[in-house]
Amino acid sequence: MIERPITDWLPLTKKEVEKRGWTDVDVVLISGDAYVDHPAFGTAVIGRIIESEGFRIAIVAQPNWQDDLRDFKKFGKPKYFFGVTAGCMDSMVNHYTANKRLRSNDSYTPGGEAGFRPDYATTVYSKILKQLYPDVPVLIGGIEASLRRVTHYDYWKDELMPTILADSEADMLVYGMGEQPLRELLSRLKNGETFEQVRDINQIAYLHESHDDIPEHKGWSSVEIASHEVCLVDKIKYASNFKVVEVESNKWQANRILQKVGEKTLVINPPFKTMEEKEIDQSFDLPYTRLPHPKYKNRGPIPAYDMIKFSINMHRGCFGGCSFCTISAHQGKFIASRSETSIMKEVEELVKHPEFKGYISDLGGPSANMYKMKGKDESICNRCQAPSCIHPVICSNLDTSHKPITEIYRKVDAHPEIKKAFVGSGVRYDLLVDDFNKNNKDGNHDEYMEQLVTRHVSGRLKVAPEHTSDDTLRVMRKPSFKYFRKFKEKYDKIQDKHNLKQPLIPYFISSHPGCEEADMANLAAETKDLGFQLEQVQDFTPTPMTVAEVIYYTGVHPYTLQPIKTAKTREEKLAQNRFFFWYKPEFRGWIKSRLHKLNRPDLADRLLASPKKKEQQAVAVGDKKKKKKKW
Repeated sequence: MIERPITDWLPLTKKEVEKRGWTDVDVVLISGDAYVDHPAFGTAVIGRIIESEGFRIAIVAQPNWQDDLRDFKKFGKPKYFFGVTAGCMDSMVNHYTANKRLRSNDSYTPGGEAGFRPDYATTVYSKILKQLYPDVPVLIGGIEASLRRVTHYDYWKDELMPTILADSEADMLVYGMGEQPLRELLSRLKNGETFEQVRDINQIAYLHESHDDIPEHKGWSSVEIASHEVCLVDKIKYASNFKVVEVESNKWQANRILQKVGEKTLVINPPFKTMEEKEIDQSFDLPYTRLPHPKYKNRGPIPAYDMIKFSINMHRGCFGGCSFCTISAHQGKFIASRSETSIMKEVEELVKHPEFKGYISDLGGPSANMYKMKGKDESICNRCQAPSCIHPVICSNLDTSHKPITEIYRKVDAHPEIKKAFVGSGVRYDLLVDDFNKNNKDGNHDEYMEQLVTRHVSGRLKVAPEHTSDDTLRVMRKPSFKYFRKFKEKYDKIQDKHNLKQPLIPYFISSHPGCEEADMANLAAETKDLGFQLEQVQDFTPTPMTVAEVIYYTGVHPYTLQPIKTAKTREEKLAQNRFFFWYKPEFRGWIKSRLHKLNRPDLADRLLASPKKKEQQAVAVGDKKKKKKKW
């Protein structure tokens, strides 16, 4: 294998900076992840954008925050600013399980080793930089900063925390997918403006001195939400805040959000409109090496990279709006899709990878089958305030055609260097059920399913019904379980037709708000009846900027302010989870006793009866990586 020159990567060391003939740098980017030069890693995308705008950029990946801070000082003072990101995950989700146990590994670190980033990494890094270089602006971004941009409940501290701008002391925050605000910021800095002068950029947030008037902006109106201090004493006001933030985050003509925090005012500017095809192509077409930086070669593989190195992300965003998921809160409700040309160009790059053997692990996105989907009449979308386009019903204005994605699958399949291209991302099955999706006018959903099942399933297909209780599913913003049954019937018919044995892998969540013990027992019984023996189930974690997090903390739904019961104690959560393991002898006595106490002997009989032979043949093994992909 021919070794690439070190200058093919963005510099990680002073020596690499000097190899480029630079004496100093314009921007230093601090990241909690190891540096993988691939479009699936935010640090690489942001770094390459900064480079593409003509700036000299250097990266400090996973700096040591516990020594003499030499990592933070190695490039000296940048000309323009420091950028800070915790990485591809919120550092607390990265570090802890739903039961708050410390994880023993980190998928974004060489060798999968834990301990290379601090808790609340964005805040820790930013405060260090402000201490070392108080006169250099610090710009924070990434999922941790994005989802903590306003007063939020922190599950790990079990308390409300203010905007991350207050704790981190950063000068500015970019929320969501940061390409559009970053490019405008760089352009204006290049033209001589300062951070104080660029506060009118969309999709940024900053703290403003409350005694000074906030400048008016043509075309923006402002909406003020309850202050951080009010939220600390009034859970209902906090819940009401969330509805405003979610609605404004997903509007094309949104209001600016204001919130008082101590002696300052948090200002959150409206988001940019969803990226057009040319804009998203621009991000994916940058000159990535698609490889980890060579400095890691003796430290072991980076698990997150190994998982995606032969995958292709075709789009961003998700219009599902699930209550427990942060995808729409960070990537947006509207889908940004790449062009066919850009996708096929990445296929050409991928087949050149030194380890490529002909198999693409994933042709997908946050939800695999939302590529190119958007409103038929975008003027209706422009006025829309709904957090989901498919709950409680699929919007009649939503174009759910699967033709574009089916054509992409076929074109990739036809490439001479591709043996198989699999779909590893979860498929939004309800879009493929005609009883639920009334927008299937020309039968293209069936054509897609045939193509998917016969050509692109790598042994099993992931789908996420998440629950069987209609009451819980309504809280989750998910469709009735009856539609999963209909999807399974359709899927099984195609399998039988082609003599295939590719099990469905359904994902479920325990302890979600609105779910009680009997609901979990019923879920276990229903999935057992369908032939599933679940080995891994996700326990609910309340993550910032989600409906479910607000319900967990306040006890009420932020849209109705009506009470919703939630399992909170370790004992309650463990009890819900145990029902999944009806097939383990050590739990049989507990299940029988528990269900009799709940006056549900019928469920005990269903769960503890010997499974039929057919049932024993279908085993659903959960994917331990699902938790990390969720956020």
